[in-house]
Amino acid sequence: MKAVLFDLDGTLIDTAADFIRIIQHMCREAGREVVEADLIRTQVSEGARAMVKLVYPELQLEDPVFLDHRQRFLDMYGADIAVDTDLFSGMYPLLEELEENDIPWGIVTNKPRWLSEALLKALNLTERCAVLVCPEDVTRTKPDPEPMYLAAEQLQLAAEDCIYVGDHPRDIDAGRNAKMYTILAAYGYLPLQYKDDLTAWQADYIVNTVNELHQHIQKLVLSEPSVLS
Repeated sequence: MKAVLFDLDGTLIDTAADFIRIIQHMCREAGREVVEADLIRTQVSEGARAMVKLVYPELQLEDPVFLDHRQRFLDMYGADIAVDTDLFSGMYPLLEELEENDIPWGIVTNKPRWLSEALLKALNLTERCAVLVCPEDVTRTKPDPEPMYLAAEQLQLAAEDCIYVGDHPRDIDAGRNAKMYTILAAYGYLPLQYKDDLTAWQADYIVNTVNELHQHIQKLVLSEPSVLS
């Protein structure tokens, strides 16, 4: 294995706290019952529509009122994107070890580019991230393998030489569809409807902590003689 690719929210970066802050603020502002933090956490990987739907479950996704709320959520999030956000605990040493061994790491996400770039900039990761593939870069997003192939191409590697780490079935499907080695990050924002049977996702490996992820990547990448010789 020659590169490690990550999903963004819930895999590489723990963004939930800022989503929770904004959604609960929107609830209070609208005089609605405050959505529980744990429920918000399970919906982070589903995007802005899912976030706003927690506050306004009665509105249709195409409703202009709903779309106004969605835009306001995005504006609030974009303005303060990393108040309580950081890499998952233990992720900094993993990235540093990859970099020390000249193993590129990157991101394949369904998060819009303007938000992804702002997040990386806020965490001083822009120059360290070897590749960033967002929805705007492809015609078909995850679970389609197109973004995975694009990331590998930009790294000048074959897709099967890359590891992909994600916390949603579409992540694992996209990686498998591209013949990548897939790792399910069970420490992430597992969707409620899929979290009870993680083996059904058919990932190559499941990790419950970032420390487990680090150890497994060491076995797959950092222990290969070609890397350390």
